[in-house]
Amino acid sequence: MSDLKEAILEKLKTVIDPETNIDVMRMRLVENLWVDALGKVRYTFRPSSFVCPIAVSLATDIKKAVAEVAGVQSQEIAIEDYLMAEELEKLINQET
Repeated sequence: MSDLKEAILEKLKTVIDPETNIDVMRMRLVENLWVDALGKVRYTFRPSSFVCPIAVSLATDIKKAVAEVAGVQSQEIAIEDYLMAEELEKLINQET
């Protein structure tokens, strides 16, 4: 595993789901993490329920946490198993 990928995984452990007080990695809300040598990052965010009321804020928190890791140049986030997945994906991937 690359150092960058390992650093991202560690950073994601600091993102806590406020409804459960458990980090997003233990809840398995972030999956399929892929990192290339140039700092491009891709992953899947799967909210805890199909109608999760905090999906937008949680996705934003995850994206911010990943962006704070030194070496991350860009992110592409896929949203799965969520009622408004397409809309959230567009929103979260357009934010800077």
